[in-house]
Amino acid sequence: MGKGKLSVFLHKTKNSMRKSICLTIVLAVFCMGEASAQKVTKTKEDPAVKAFSDSLSALSASYFAYFRLWDDLNIPAPRWVRPNPAFYKLFVPPTYYEAPIKEIFEIKWSPDTKIMTAVDSLYMGKRDSVSAAIYQLPDLETLAAADRWSNNILRNYYLQYPGRLVNNELYLADLKPLENNQIVKRPRKEKIKSFLQPETPVESLTTDNELLVVRPNFWTHKGNGYVQFTQHYISDNWYKGGESTNALLSGLVLEANFDDRQRIEFENKLEIKLGFVTAPSDTVHKYKTNADLFRLNSKLGVKAFKNWYYTLAGEFKTQFFGNYKTNTNDMISNFLSPAQLDITLGMDFKQNKKNYSLSLLGSPLAYTFMYISNDKITDPGAFNVDPGHKTANLFGSKFTGNLTWKIIPSIVWESKLEYFTTYDTVIASWENTFNFVLNRYLSTKLFVHARYDDGVTLTEDNKSYFQLQELLSFGLNYTW
Repeated sequence: MGKGKLSVFLHKTKNSMRKSICLTIVLAVFCMGEASAQKVTKTKEDPAVKAFSDSLSALSASYFAYFRLWDDLNIPAPRWVRPNPAFYKLFVPPTYYEAPIKEIFEIKWSPDTKIMTAVDSLYMGKRDSVSAAIYQLPDLETLAAADRWSNNILRNYYLQYPGRLVNNELYLADLKPLENNQIVKRPRKEKIKSFLQPETPVESLTTDNELLVVRPNFWTHKGNGYVQFTQHYISDNWYKGGESTNALLSGLVLEANFDDRQRIEFENKLEIKLGFVTAPSDTVHKYKTNADLFRLNSKLGVKAFKNWYYTLAGEFKTQFFGNYKTNTNDMISNFLSPAQLDITLGMDFKQNKKNYSLSLLGSPLAYTFMYISNDKITDPGAFNVDPGHKTANLFGSKFTGNLTWKIIPSIVWESKLEYFTTYDTVIASWENTFNFVLNRYLSTKLFVHARYDDGVTLTEDNKSYFQLQELLSFGLNYTW
């Protein structure tokens, strides 16, 4: 090989070596870049994002598995599926709530206010160890976030489907709980030894018995009875004069009320009152009545909203015995003379608190029927009946108020106010009974009854439309 060829060969060899070295360096740099890129990618992955992704995948799989269980109802629901009561508003029948509307009127609210997302709602309540690192809200804050999320959905629903709302929050708020006698009491604690004894073997078992369903009893019954006596003695030579008198007062009140705690209330009340007093100055009658009443009230109410009821009420009242003017046989009143029937239709406001109960009934439509059965009544005009007639029909409006107030445990005030007008005449009555309870069986009663009637005929004996009766007595009293 000559020097020329040798130089050419060495030159080519050097060029190929240079190319090989450059290619090696490029490959090394590329591999190092790949390794560093993979290393950078691994370091940039956030563990919270991975935990969030894993928790979503697990929760999604559990819910899809739960939905597939509906194909076979005999399979129990898995323990990891947690129903959430915080979203009850979205699953009850469509109801109008005030909270979604009030929320947008708050000063701090704005259309872009952050609300809880659907993903957040999946993790309400208890959380596993993976999601606990992401969600650290306390229970109160969690419930508040769930409520805001529900309110946002309800606002959209109200705007798009207002005709589908079937309930109102006010109706739900007025639902009453069951009475004490309808609540199942907690059973008494049993001794542990009784559970250690072997059970008595069942000798025979029949499956023919029907299922017994006990319905709640919405009727309540109560009553009050009393017999009271008043005695007043004055000697014949008493320096101021006067007469000795004895008085007896008795009464019975029975009530039967129906209340389904939702819409219907039906109240019934029977009052009987009889009182007699000696009349030494009356030479014709030895005894006279100072209290004589038979009254039956019924009231049917259908709830309108809150404490208001559409109400149809009826009242019938009369007396038992005849009453006469002093030293004469002129009959003033008697059984069914008069007999009064009142029928009213209107709205009733009711409120029951711990110490008092109140009823205010306004009736724009009211009808009163007066009847006199005895022809010996000397003055039918005292009962708004024209002379020579037995009946009277009065149409107008009526207001009735009833109040029972336990002022203190030993003093109870019962008041009844009635105002009836035909727009020509007015009949107003206000009865007040103060019951001073000494103990369970003894009490003192003060009864004050004021009455105004400008439809009666004024006479020499009756020169005022205003009337007043007062009675104070002491005796036996029992309430059940």
